[in-house]
Amino acid sequence: MAISLDSLFSLRGKVALVTGGSRGIGEMIATGLVAAGAKVYIAARKKAECDAAIARLGPNATALSADLGTQAGARALAEEIAAREPRLHVLVNNAGANWGAPLREFPESGWDKVVDLNLKAVFDLTRFLLPQLEAAARPGDPARVINVGSIDGIQVPLLETYAYSASKAAVHHMSAVLAKKLAPAITVNAIAPGPFESKMMHETLEKFGEGIKKSCPMKRIGEPEDMAGVAVYLASRAGAYVTGAVIPVDGGISTTR
Repeated sequence: MAISLDSLFSLRGKVALVTGGSRGIGEMIATGLVAAGAKVYIAARKKAECDAAIARLGPNATALSADLGTQAGARALAEEIAAREPRLHVLVNNAGANWGAPLREFPESGWDKVVDLNLKAVFDLTRFLLPQLEAAARPGDPARVINVGSIDGIQVPLLETYAYSASKAAVHHMSAVLAKKLAPAITVNAIAPGPFESKMMHETLEKFGEGIKKSCPMKRIGEPEDMAGVAVYLASRAGAYVTGAVIPVDGGISTTR
């Protein structure tokens, strides 16, 4: 049987939404989806950052303002997508937050902010967009939900980021639960990134970057192509039979602790 690499990884004619797509890992994923031919919506709170990202992503990308920290914000974004697109082929739930504090001082407000955005918003946006995802599904070519977790949801983190690591572990498990529920029309998988250059990781890499590189089996920090590649794989025909998986993209760090 002949296999065309172009058809295997092409996203031409597909529509995708990437939350938190204006910077960091979200922009890396959006860049990969655009390069593969998809029409991509990115959603973020700050208009200036969205506009700057669109300038980099090009004409096949559109920015939407959204605050996913509340259920109302998730519903509003879903309604905006539904008004623009009858079908959504790829949903990337990437928007997230972190909070670090000593155990005895960890604030309820920090816990709520992180869990609401990292976990509850993923659940809410996915279910609010089910009509568009189901409409996009075809036999052998399901719609895709890609949830961005973290290796801190696989292993015990070095820093005191209790809500973050708990929320990401929950995202991994929820992805498996949703994968079983939504098959065969929709696949649901999680990506678990290790260290990549982003606003969230900047301070950590400034302080510990060289040590992280030394302890990483691949001896480097993740690059944009690493994240774009796994996202395109999961979103394209190449990943159509993969669902319920958690894929570490961490240079092997999660194997060392």
